[in-house]
Amino acid sequence: MSTTADVIRRRRGQLAISQERLGELAGVTQRQIARYESGEQEPSLSTSMRLAEALAISLVELAGLVPQGLDLSGEWWAAWQTWKDDDERVDVHPLSVSQDGEYLQLKGKGARPVADGSYEWRGEMKLWDSEALMGSYRASGGATRSKGTIYFALHPHGTHAVGSWTGQSYAGIIVRGWGALARSRGHAERLIEGLIRTEGTLESWPTTS
Repeated sequence: MSTTADVIRRRRGQLAISQERLGELAGVTQRQIARYESGEQEPSLSTSMRLAEALAISLVELAGLVPQGLDLSGEWWAAWQTWKDDDERVDVHPLSVSQDGEYLQLKGKGARPVADGSYEWRGEMKLWDSEALMGSYRASGGATRSKGTIYFALHPHGTHAVGSWTGQSYAGIIVRGWGALARSRGHAERLIEGLIRTEGTLESWPTTS
């Protein structure tokens, strides 16, 4: 089991941010962050909440506790079937996932500039029976109305997922499309291509090699 100091140090490195910048985000000094990372001092509950938010992880993860069952936390790639001005396209972008037991918090980056119909977004999903993910999403920007629901079938090894989204977007008040999640961009792209080609009718996991 990792310590809180290990988690802060490792996650800060993954995000490529300085101790000073993390301190600014968490409302403490750079010296205080150094104390947390050395194990000299433990953050208070209120500071832990701000640190978890800044590091895009859950309080459970910050405490160094490994989630039970599948570990879906970390960096992913998301691929979505979507439309702009009636033209179909696939948007692919990085996705950060933090896990607290069965509950996942999602932070998605924009695949394209906002003017091209893309945006940063946040979402939540719950893991059901280690085989399905269900939840919702909404755009992070206040001027963007996009929001909706998401469903994914999760591979037994927890390495990738395929599913769909339904919601409101610039393309209409009810829009639907396929989606895929994977640990690499290429894998996510191959999965979404298979979903679109078969119109989502999958009796078994698609071959992506």
